[in-house]
Amino acid sequence: MRPEPRLDWNATLYSQRHSFVWKHGEDLIDLLAPQPGERILDAGCGAGQLTAKLAASGARLTGLDNSPAMLEAARAACPSADFILSDLTQFDTAEPFDAVFSNAALHWVRPPEQAACRIAAALKPGGRFVAELGGTGNVATLLDAANALLGERGHAPRQPWYFPSVGEYSTLLEQAGLEVTYAILFDRLTPLEGGEEGLADWFEVFGRTLLHDEPEWRASVLPQLKERVRPKLFDPSNRQWVADYRRLRIAARKPL
Repeated sequence: MRPEPRLDWNATLYSQRHSFVWKHGEDLIDLLAPQPGERILDAGCGAGQLTAKLAASGARLTGLDNSPAMLEAARAACPSADFILSDLTQFDTAEPFDAVFSNAALHWVRPPEQAACRIAAALKPGGRFVAELGGTGNVATLLDAANALLGERGHAPRQPWYFPSVGEYSTLLEQAGLEVTYAILFDRLTPLEGGEEGLADWFEVFGRTLLHDEPEWRASVLPQLKERVRPKLFDPSNRQWVADYRRLRIAARKPL
């Protein structure tokens, strides 16, 4: 199988038009309940907004991301944290962490089994893991419409993300040696900033791995895709696109 192309993150557009990603993750910090002095790994820290909020608790933060552009933004957002440029599946540490936190990142990481093993290995005995990621059925309307258009152009269906069910991801964590203490899958219909251009901006930041064989996707694929999903995903009263998100929120611990 040919690997999906690596996404070159646009950290500026991500921060300006997609703040909902980290804002929806703010209450995930309450589930983690960070304590002063704890060492916490923010896996897939992105532009560092939640890294900074975690650090405000008095915890000592290490941010991990495989995007140099995102890490540059994260260092500016949270100067007190340490940052590591690495893929989570390759991450190793000599000093385990009290907790691992991750928001809206793990659905990008493959293979997920290896990521779960790296998370478990990074935790002290009794350490906590709290995460939110795309769950089964996430952006299904967008994904189905994009794949239908790609199929008409001779491309096989694509799924560049890992969107597990509660049972699937709980089992994966248990096989990695963690005990799942909380898990929920829920719908979150999410308004996109930018008016009529909101959907194009979403694809520019998150969906280019779907459309990478179509260099003129903004001019050719996107107009057709908009018309197919407009009845479900455009709010004419607010002139705003919405994304049909479904999120999986989960907490686990490493046994003593």
